[in-house]
Amino acid sequence: MSEFQRYTAFQGYKRIASGELAIVVRASKDVVANVEHASILIFDNATSQQVEINFRGTPDEVLQRLAPEPSEVPAESPQVEPKAGRPKLGVVAREVTLLPRHWEWLATQPGGASVTLRKLVEEARRNSAAKDQQRLAYEATHRFLMVMAGNLPGFEEASRSLDRKDKVRFEQCIAEWPADLRDHAQQLADGTGW
Repeated sequence: MSEFQRYTAFQGYKRIASGELAIVVRASKDVVANVEHASILIFDNATSQQVEINFRGTPDEVLQRLAPEPSEVPAESPQVEPKAGRPKLGVVAREVTLLPRHWEWLATQPGGASVTLRKLVEEARRNSAAKDQQRLAYEATHRFLMVMAGNLPGFEEASRSLDRKDKVRFEQCIAEWPADLRDHAQQLADGTGW
């Protein structure tokens, strides 16, 4: 598999499918239909959150339940005349709690507190993007390991190796695990930046 797909389904330790959710659900539905008491877990590969699927009905009925509800959009949206003042930028007002010295500093900045805070947040997002991705990959790997490998030999040491960013030891700990589970865990862990 050259590219790490968006969703992955497992039956026990066996990978059923990886890819777009509809493809994974269809393959999982086939297993549910043909294997008595099949227990399927579907993961979002970005987060390792489990995706709950209602497998009752035909494959098409299952897939229809995946589709988002159509929004109630009128056929023709009326033209809105621009109003004077600031354009709506999707700004959401929420409470921010800062120390008095922070508010004092913000009051001296050009554009005011809101503009300065937005600039600071954007700068922080740019500067920490790689670290954020690595942190999210670590969390996804840890979550997957907890669900799928918590009872396997070497789980605790593999978790500690992941925490220490010790790739060699991690790979040693998971080497004897079932192949599909091991490969998936390794793909998730590769995003942590070792």
